[in-house]
Amino acid sequence: MEELGGPRLYGCFRCRNHVSRHDDIVSKDFQSGNNRAFLFSHAMNIVEGPKEDRNLITGLHTVADVFCSDCGELLGWKYERAYEESQKYKEGKIILEKFKIIKDNW
Repeated sequence: MEELGGPRLYGCFRCRNHVSRHDDIVSKDFQSGNNRAFLFSHAMNIVEGPKEDRNLITGLHTVADVFCSDCGELLGWKYERAYEESQKYKEGKIILEKFKIIKDNW
């Protein structure tokens, strides 16, 4: 079945800048503090902050915060490096907090 109107997109909740596609969701089963978050394989129209080591729920990771390229809103982070073998699948992927993104074009 052909999709009408193009891909389903997520936008920044503040300025609606498109930041990812629904098809790029790897998992909806993530947490950011007390909030739900989605793991994406790709994101667009984002700017990465400096890399830093953080102790997250699943152990030590090198991450970079990601911001909307239009309004500068902090949207989540990118996994640069996972130190535990079981977490390596996250490397290069992006976490976007659910309350920071809105559905667009669906």
